[in-house]
Amino acid sequence: MPDQTDKQTFSDQDALDFHRIPTPGKISMAPTKPMATQRDLSLAYSPGVAIPVLAIAKDPDLAYEYTAKGNLVAVISNGTAILGLGNLGHMASKPVMEGKSVLFKRFADVDSFDVEVKTTDPDEFITVVKNIGDTWGGINLEDIKSPECFVIESELQDLLDIPVFHDDQHGTAIISTAGLINAAHIVGKKLEDLKVVLAGAGAAGLSSIGLMKAAGVRAENTVIVDRDGVVYKGRPTGMDQWKAAHATDTPHRTLAEAMVGADVVLGLSAKGAITKEMVASMAPNPIIFAMANPDPEITPEDVLSVRSDAIIATGRSDYVNQVNNVLAFPYLFRGALDVRARRVNHEMKVACAQAIAALAREDVPDEVAAAYSGRKLKFGPDYIIPTPFDPRLIWYIPPFIAQAAMDTGVARVAIPDMDVYRAALRERVDPSAALMQKISSSVRAAPNKRVVFAEGEETSVIRAAWAFKQSELGTPILVGREDLIRQNAHEAGLNFDDLGIEIANARVSHKNAEYTDWLYARLQRRGYLRRDVQRMINQDRNYFAAAMVALGDADAVISGTTRNFNMVLREIRRVIDVKDRLIGVSILLAKGRTLFVADTSINELPDAQELAEIAIQAAATVRKLGRTPRVAFLSHSSFGDPPGERGEKVREAIRILDRMGVDFEYEGDMPPELALDPSARANYPFMRLSADANVLVMPAIQSASISTRLVQALGGATVIGPLLVGLEKSVQIVSLGASVSEIITAATFAAYERAAEAG
Repeated sequence: MPDQTDKQTFSDQDALDFHRIPTPGKISMAPTKPMATQRDLSLAYSPGVAIPVLAIAKDPDLAYEYTAKGNLVAVISNGTAILGLGNLGHMASKPVMEGKSVLFKRFADVDSFDVEVKTTDPDEFITVVKNIGDTWGGINLEDIKSPECFVIESELQDLLDIPVFHDDQHGTAIISTAGLINAAHIVGKKLEDLKVVLAGAGAAGLSSIGLMKAAGVRAENTVIVDRDGVVYKGRPTGMDQWKAAHATDTPHRTLAEAMVGADVVLGLSAKGAITKEMVASMAPNPIIFAMANPDPEITPEDVLSVRSDAIIATGRSDYVNQVNNVLAFPYLFRGALDVRARRVNHEMKVACAQAIAALAREDVPDEVAAAYSGRKLKFGPDYIIPTPFDPRLIWYIPPFIAQAAMDTGVARVAIPDMDVYRAALRERVDPSAALMQKISSSVRAAPNKRVVFAEGEETSVIRAAWAFKQSELGTPILVGREDLIRQNAHEAGLNFDDLGIEIANARVSHKNAEYTDWLYARLQRRGYLRRDVQRMINQDRNYFAAAMVALGDADAVISGTTRNFNMVLREIRRVIDVKDRLIGVSILLAKGRTLFVADTSINELPDAQELAEIAIQAAATVRKLGRTPRVAFLSHSSFGDPPGERGEKVREAIRILDRMGVDFEYEGDMPPELALDPSARANYPFMRLSADANVLVMPAIQSASISTRLVQALGGATVIGPLLVGLEKSVQIVSLGASVSEIITAATFAAYERAAEAG
């Protein structure tokens, strides 16, 4: 279930625009084969498609070989229990189901499409899904109310020969079981000895207690409590077959009674269901999982006020030990699909829980710790569950699921070498998503950075600054008239009160005289009179904002929304000097590949020396971003063929780098296919690149700028930047009319650059 508890960093309109612009929805279909020629189309459709059709008709399992079935999951709902919003209808569930599909792709490279079924009748729902179920390699049921969800999942699993998994039940069960395994280990208790109380007998609660029993908790040591009290054997009211399966012989009739002396309480009910008094009555070292959303049954603060020895988990991201389903379902399906499993059984779910628990006990890499604002994570009471952005999840978890499927006989195919499989899983990680996560996490982990938004009266800039602050990326300073900024913020539905966003009015600032004196001393021998400089500081926000950064009153500056790039850059350079070679680096994110393209904004026709300097600066930038640079100098020619003036400048740049003995890989001149396609490099055995290039140095600004803009205009890729590199202070200039997201990204990179310099 998607987490609703993060601080909201967007307005309602932002959310609507995100889903509508530039293309409605969050998913699309992209062909995996070329479709450019008549032959391509003949192979893809008629007559070539007839060959796999006949093969599949003889053996339906060949659909895994000749279609996308083996990496395809359907996310299916009827909208009867959407998030925490209730029964809003099947079409209202579509944005959520698309979102779930995006999570499948983002975290485990599983292709997924949503299906919304227009019925609330379980039998009709089952009939619909049964008749279309063979289309996919697996089915993820979502947002279907209890108790119908139990019937639907059970019958579909019996009717279909693929995994059918209701994430609202089993995702929470897997993560909470993983947490329980580790919490019991920390307090020195065995699962079979734990006395476990469940508060909330819905789908997630009953599945959680069931999986914990499968993991080792004894049935006689469990007590379930619903809104009618304890679920005991023989209870005459409020019972059904699913509750009855977990009913126990117990004298307890209330939650308060059941919790006396209990080792564990699982909360999957509602805010306030668990009191301090109940917690105080529990056994030593109690384990308390208060997982109701958006507000837990009892807050960690209230627990710790009466029990300093408790281990606590919630469903919230603003507390430690978040029970988040995204830790389970993408990787569970990844492992199941890779062995073409017929179902997800108890053994696979237990294996998933045990794998997640084991990962939390491993040493935590620094990039994972950054997701927790830099706090060093170490297995213990405050870290019993991995963070969702742990890059190890993709290769650590699925092999355990795949192995369990093979061991229990539900796998159609076997994985012969798990080490090879793990290596293949590592390759599935989307480096573009990982890059942005690293940047944002590092900025949050650094001391608070003050970022000046020069065009502070613009609504898009105000919204970006608000989101920047809400995301805990730093302190924004909006330059402009306070009354107009507050008016525009109010009209955008944003509340600045107590948020910590600063406003600086250049015209009335007490810093004007200091900034004017400093800038006049800098420009007086360049033809500027004092009154010219005073007017620049008082009336032009770029000069004022740049002076703030130059004199240490802020760490970075963002501008460009209302003026063209070159105009803003000229103004900034009158205030801030160039430290190294000034270049623009664009980041191109496409199909799981991250490329850095230089120079895309500054040097129009660089000579050989300038090309070499651009390469050095670009490589250093890539290193700052945590990547190992491999530089390709692009050209129309391949190592001098055909000859040309631009190609010769590129070759001379290579010779310059040879003489300098730089510490990164580089090669050129070459066209893009040699830089990016290993098969194309087979004819050039002398090439020095150990793998595909990730830094592309263009022969001129025209080719750099046109190529990145063309890729962006054609779709299928995201382009960030150009990022400005080489000034003494951190400055980023966005494009004219930049979107809120583009402004936030630029501000994040500006803060990251300053944090990297400080580090």
